[in-house]
Amino acid sequence: MTAFAYVGAAEDAAGFRLAGMRCWTPRGDEADALRAALASGAEAVFITAEVAERVARVELESALAAGRPLVVVLPEPGQPPCRLDPAERVRAQLGLEA
Repeated sequence: MTAFAYVGAAEDAAGFRLAGMRCWTPRGDEADALRAALASGAEAVFITAEVAERVARVELESALAAGRPLVVVLPEPGQPPCRLDPAERVRAQLGLEA
């Protein structure tokens, strides 16, 4: 078991592996990669915003709200933030959105 897991680009995963993290580099199976990272026993799962955008919103929101493991969406340098702005998250968690 490792303390941290990473889901994202292969180039970055190489560096994270050197730091002892378990890594997944999805190519069209982003939701499967996230599920595998969540089930890995890691205390925290880091997922890039690019990968997070390709996971079904309900599934990503569920992972973020679960609390354990902690899920962190890493922003992409020079890109707009992930679609999950705080107001959207609150409305979704309160069930005010479909």
